Amino acid sequence: MATAVETLGSLERRMTVKVPVEPLQKEMTECFQRLIGTAKVAGFRPGKAPLKMIAQQYGPKVKEEVFAKAIETSFGQAIQENKLRVAGMPNIQHKPLNQVNDDFEYTATFEVFPDVILGDFKAVSIEKPEAEITDQDISKTINIILMKRAQFIESREFSAMGDQLTLTLTSFIDDKQIETTGNKPIQILLGDDSRLAVFDGYLAGSRAGDSKSFEVHYPETHIPKELAGKKVQYNVNFIQVAKPKLPELDAQFAQSLGVADGDTNKMREEIKQNLNQELEKRIKIKLKEQVFTHLLDICTADLPKALINVEINRMAQSTYANLKQRGADLKQFKFEPSMFEEQAKKICKLRLILAEIVDKNNLRASPDQIKAMVNEFALNFDDTDEAIKWFYAEPSRLEEPTALATEANVVEWFVRQCKMKNKKTTFDELMAGPAKP
Repeated sequence: MATAVETLGSLERRMTVKVPVEPLQKEMTECFQRLIGTAKVAGFRPGKAPLKMIAQQYGPKVKEEVFAKAIETSFGQAIQENKLRVAGMPNIQHKPLNQVNDDFEYTATFEVFPDVILGDFKAVSIEKPEAEITDQDISKTINIILMKRAQFIESREFSAMGDQLTLTLTSFIDDKQIETTGNKPIQILLGDDSRLAVFDGYLAGSRAGDSKSFEVHYPETHIPKELAGKKVQYNVNFIQVAKPKLPELDAQFAQSLGVADGDTNKMREEIKQNLNQELEKRIKIKLKEQVFTHLLDICTADLPKALINVEINRMAQSTYANLKQRGADLKQFKFEPSMFEEQAKKICKLRLILAEIVDKNNLRASPDQIKAMVNEFALNFDDTDEAIKWFYAEPSRLEEPTALATEANVVEWFVRQCKMKNKKTTFDELMAGPAKP
């Protein structure tokens, strides 16, 4: 097997590989011999057809399979011999295999992984948030739990934050309908921080039987991005307003939270412990966000188009599935690759940088670190033991815990390299916004 490699660009390569036919002909003969016992040839009983007849009937199919396998195998050998790291699928060109009778060549055009140039980490400065859990934070958490357990009683009063609304809704962008509840009412809790405050502000001050139309201008940073920067017109019909009746903050309530003796002081202490655990998670998340931002800023790497395209497709499919789950009219959305390209480039670049740092500094997660991450994941399930077994039952299920544990190693390593100062903040400020893993 002879190969020649051409450099077409910073990352693009074209490799020409010559494949000898003689070994393939021998392999084809072996395939025909294996077919003797099972091949169905007209006029012959199974196992009685001559080799020549089998070769005549099955030759084209066998040749296609043997030659295609030879191309795949020789390509793998060629990239190893030339020490090439292929990014994405190669574009392989060759003459029709059924026309090949002698030694033949094929060309493979592909991209290689880039060299990643790491920046000066010691010149970077990051801030580590510092916060303490206060009595006010604990009381606020208790109020949230009380609200979740509230009984809602129908009222003729005007709606206010904390009320439960039953309504139907239709939304438009540029006079085109993008979402509707139809005749099926939905329920929402006024003041839920998963929505823009301005949206709930328009819903407040209404009573059952009212109708209201208003426009919300979503910020450029809004998630989902399909609404970012858009002006959305809403038409709302109010069916019911229900006021919350909260449970008593007593021993029975404390017992419902797992405090066996119903001591409300113990309840507050346990809530404080839980909030401290969440606080530590958020601090790690904030550090990780800063580290990743700096890595993107100070490291450089050419990006293979193949990897960017794969990421664009993944993001488009994820967005499509999300909108479909929300019941949006997908015909109103046209997904163009340019919508996802900028974010896809950032994701691809970050992956390349992380891989370089991990390889150079031996930061891949250990089995114990992976297990700790799996145990953390399992806390989100009712039966943690069964959840852990589920993760370990299929190797692919460990990919996310392994990736997150490895990323944690990178963050810890980076923090040791750079300058860091503490920044006073509050629990509420740390909890604001989505918690990115």
